[in-house]
Amino acid sequence: MAEPLRVRVELHPDALLDPAALRRAGARAANLPESAVRGVTLLHRAIDARRGKVRVHADLELRLDATPVVAAKHQPTALPRLSGAPPVVIVGAGPAGMFCAWGLARAGVRAVVLERGRAVRERRRDLASLSQRGELDPESNYCFGEGGAGTYSDGKLYTRASKRGSVSLVLAALTGWGAPPEILVDARPHIGTNRLPRVITAMREDLAAAGVEILFAARADGLVLDGRTVRGVRLASGEVLPAAAVVVAPGHSARDVQRWLLAAGVQMSFKPFALGVRVEHPQGLIDRLQYGGLAGHPALGAASYRLVEQTPGGAVFSFCMCPGGYIVPAATDAGMQVVNGMSPNQRSGRFANSGLVTEVGAAELARAGYDPGDPLAGVAYQGALEAAAYGAGGGGFVAPAQGLADFVAGRLSNELPVTSYHRGLAPARLDQLLGPLAPPLQHALRALGRRMPGFLGGEAVAVGLESRTSCPVRIERDATLVSVNTPGLYPCGEGAGFAGGIVSAALDGLRIAEAVARQLGARAEAVAAEL
Repeated sequence: MAEPLRVRVELHPDALLDPAALRRAGARAANLPESAVRGVTLLHRAIDARRGKVRVHADLELRLDATPVVAAKHQPTALPRLSGAPPVVIVGAGPAGMFCAWGLARAGVRAVVLERGRAVRERRRDLASLSQRGELDPESNYCFGEGGAGTYSDGKLYTRASKRGSVSLVLAALTGWGAPPEILVDARPHIGTNRLPRVITAMREDLAAAGVEILFAARADGLVLDGRTVRGVRLASGEVLPAAAVVVAPGHSARDVQRWLLAAGVQMSFKPFALGVRVEHPQGLIDRLQYGGLAGHPALGAASYRLVEQTPGGAVFSFCMCPGGYIVPAATDAGMQVVNGMSPNQRSGRFANSGLVTEVGAAELARAGYDPGDPLAGVAYQGALEAAAYGAGGGGFVAPAQGLADFVAGRLSNELPVTSYHRGLAPARLDQLLGPLAPPLQHALRALGRRMPGFLGGEAVAVGLESRTSCPVRIERDATLVSVNTPGLYPCGEGAGFAGGIVSAALDGLRIAEAVARQLGARAEAVAAEL
């Protein structure tokens, strides 16, 4: 049997829809006659729309014999039946907490997962109440609930955190729970907000069958300490759960958790973050700007863009770009205005939106009148701007907004374009609200407008406030991943300051699971074993 060959090719998008064209391209790349290639499999693809020429970079596997290929069907490995007390208690059922529970289960360690919000099905009703009527449940919303903030987002799985663990393990596990197999091929994979809840539900059911306990509407309210050593977790109900170890993975918006950890003496520090606005355009415009005459090509789908711009006032970058998506209210507290973006798997909506944010470091914090030495100074700055944005929108989670050209010019918009944001927009001076953070954004937008003529047109709008890009707090941990001054406490994921998306959070959850299993004398090597 001849071994398959792997080649890298550059293709016109048409070739992705034509198996014969793929075979010809693969044969040319391998310097083989086309007749020698009996089959071809697409292993990886990335769309490149730079320099006005749309091409697809692809990795192909060429089969040189007639052996049929059976598509691999990934499944999470069967978990052992778990028992034992006390368990490891995990605070938060986002990707960090859930993958930590899965990793521990693979090592034979039982976990109890505490989630303040509701399961995905019940959570949908809370999101509808917020989007349609402006009624916020502070415990169950776009940030809190099963799966965390990523559940009702684009479901992006792209990460630069590959050195922190096996991205392939995370992706393979997700396909086993029902994620589309395309995530194993695409350079920038995504699941989509319409499919991710089913994946999360399947993961939860898999864990529960093994003996992992997942408690909803169970808000952690403090640590149980013996001196400086963690012995358990206290719930808001007053119940105390003894624990062999506590993993705190609360997500980027759990400000109450940050406060009670600090009150308990857990060592924490301010972590730089990013803040800005969410910009929205008609998707058709972005398609034309990126793909030109190939806009609408069935192999390309909805176009995206990525911006990184160094400005005199600091770096500016796009964040969580959602092609064919819509803007949603992402506040977790009354009187706070926060927005985020999401998109379904097919990315078929009328609009494209993206965060456009600039760095907030110690210098920016001090300039705004906050002490960078205070671990919660970034949280306070976030909250102050979110409250100002709520007032600027007039309440009811109506979003303050400014035409993109008006934002750049520093003037109030007389009219605002149609938007995907269900709560509606109110004209406001976002440039004034952001204060010293506005000039870097304006500078970057001018540059982007020059590179993409029409980007600052009348159909483009800036919507406030994009403030929850990451957690502005780091819960300090040592080389063994345990808290530097609180033995038995393992800070984990985005809410601890160690991740920035679904996959990086999942990877950190697995790292913590491995560390905890090792500390407990369990089979730590099983945590990250490939499927």
